[in-house]
Amino acid sequence: MKKDKIIYYVATGLLSILLLYSAGMYFFMYDDVATMFTNFGYPTYLIYPYAVIKLLGLIALWTPSLTTIKEWAYAGYFYAFILAFFAHYMIGDGEQVAAVLAIILLVVSYIFNKRLQN
Repeated sequence: MKKDKIIYYVATGLLSILLLYSAGMYFFMYDDVATMFTNFGYPTYLIYPYAVIKLLGLIALWTPSLTTIKEWAYAGYFYAFILAFFAHYMIGDGEQVAAVLAIILLVVSYIFNKRLQN
């Protein structure tokens, strides 16, 4: 049980750092992110709402009483990371490694969250 908690907290902590960095870029490096979104073919008006949603998802992941919302946050992050992987892959900027890392951390966090709940 203790090993499961350690793995869960390490994976969720590293995922949180990755998401905080990403959301921070969206807020503080808007021009760079807007260029990236334009290259992807995404509208730039999505940048701030997407950053806020990333932060709200983090709150859901770290709040034990929000079990249903936490499931939705895991699902939303999963789809976002899959889409990020393919977006980076399709334009060939080499940044898809961060999406793969995020998917791995997310899956590990999810699996060990389920183990700790049972």
